[in-house]
This record gives sequence, C-alpha cells and structure tokens, in this order.
Amino acid sequence: MKTFPLLALVALGAGFTSACNSVDYGDPDKVETLTIDYGSTDLQAFADRMTKSLLDNRSLDYLDASGKGEDKRIIAVFGGIKNETREHINLDQISRRIQSNLQESGKFRFVAGGEADGQDEIADEIRFQNSGKVRDDMVKAGNNQLGADVRIYGVLSDIYKEKGRSIASLGSKKKDLYYQFFMQAVNIDTGEILWTKEEDIRKTETVSLFGRG
Repeated sequence: MKTFPLLALVALGAGFTSACNSVDYGDPDKVETLTIDYGSTDLQAFADRMTKSLLDNRSLDYLDASGKGEDKRIIAVFGGIKNETREHINLDQISRRIQSNLQESGKFRFVAGGEADGQDEIADEIRFQNSGKVRDDMVKAGNNQLGADVRIYGVLSDIYKEKGRSIASLGSKKKDLYYQFFMQAVNIDTGEILWTKEEDIRKTETVSLFGRG
C-alpha cells in the first residue's frame, strides 16, 4: 500500500527536474567568467590581439620572390603553438582563428604545414590520383607546392598561485592565474625574426568557504 505513493513521488520529482532543464544560445563574444581557467574569452583576446599586431607590422609589408608572380600576398605556414601551461588546452583553436583572420585580411595566404596541418591529406590524395583511377591529364604530381615566405609559431605559458583558506579571509581562498602568450614570424629564407609579440592576461578568483575547490 505504501509503494504507490513512493513511486508517484519519484516520478513527480523526475518530471519536475526534467521540466527545470533548459538549453539556450548565448553570445559567443560575451566575456566568460565561469572559472579562472582558460576559456573562450582568453582564446578570442589572444588570437585577435596577435592578428592585429601582425597585420600592423611593417616588416611584413613586402616579401617578394621570383615565383610569386603578380600575387604579392605573404605566403605563410603555421608552425603551431606550444602549450607550457598546467592545463590541457586545445591551442589549435587559437591557431585556426589567427590563420582565418589573417587570410580574410587579404594580406596573407597559407600553405599546408606539417603532417597534422594538411600534408598527410595531400599525400593521400596524390597517391590516389596516381593509382590509375584518375585521368592522366588530371593527375597531380604534388611537386608544384608554394614555398612559404614566413613561419608563424608561438608558445602559451602560465603562472598559477593559490592562497589557502584562513580565519583572516573568513574561510575563503584566492587563486591567481597569469597567462603569457608569445608569438613570432620568421623569414624562412634568411632566418630573420620579422615580428614578435607578447600578450598577457591575469585572472583572479575568490572562492568562499562553501565554494568550489
């Protein structure tokens, strides 16, 4: 006799929980402050500031070569961004945003870099085209790729400090996270460093006695 009310209560609770769940779209450019850790706002700030600095740099205004013809845009290859932080961060997201911004500017064009940046796919396609399944006059040899003028790469590092809970802080603790993002562009032909830029972000978080962590 007592089983039915209990089951009804469980079902009612489940239905209430389900009714409370909601999904909504947010502004992708809104400042994200859910935690102190690396987030979308950091990605956007680093990528957009680096892009502006690189586009404003006059050392990259003119890089000509005999094989470039009439298209004098800078041919660049992205060397990637090294992660030296304590977090597991997908830095390919920054690379893709910077590359997209630079390409849209009309000043840069990009060639595929290492194995993870398109060369494996190119090699696979060349093997397929030379397998006998493609018309002879349409087969690509893969020996006509553009040579990059510059290589762009960088590193993201951090310094993390934490002050524990105490009576003086009323049981709260404080976290301080400092990010340093460094990038540079190097002339592949001469080895000259044409551009360097450092961007910093510092974030602090105060966690109350009953807060997370």
